[in-house]
Amino acid sequence: MMLLGHINYWVVIVLMMAGFYCVIARGNMIKKIMGLTLFQTSVFVLFISVGKVVGGASPILREGVSVYSNPLPHVLILTAIVVGVATTAVGAALAVRIQEAYGTIEDDVIGDRERNDGE
Repeated sequence: MMLLGHINYWVVIVLMMAGFYCVIARGNMIKKIMGLTLFQTSVFVLFISVGKVVGGASPILREGVSVYSNPLPHVLILTAIVVGVATTAVGAALAVRIQEAYGTIEDDVIGDRERNDGE
């Protein structure tokens, strides 16, 4: 029962490890970017779930309300989402340019070509 009470943390752990696995195990740059995005999303879920107070109201002064939720984590995550989308777009644009220059976006192939050109 205690495990189900913390389901949001289990979701964060699964998403984080799936994103980390994509970054480490894949050689394709687009898959790495998607893995980083998945990892980043898990951090967003963590901060949003921690920022919510059970039974808390929005921070507007009203009669009868004594427990408030802090809006700061949600605002910071909104900013982080915008930065994350921009970073993902820059990474995808770089992957397109690498594809045009090398004809591939696989790390191993690009590394082999770079080593062979140096010899």
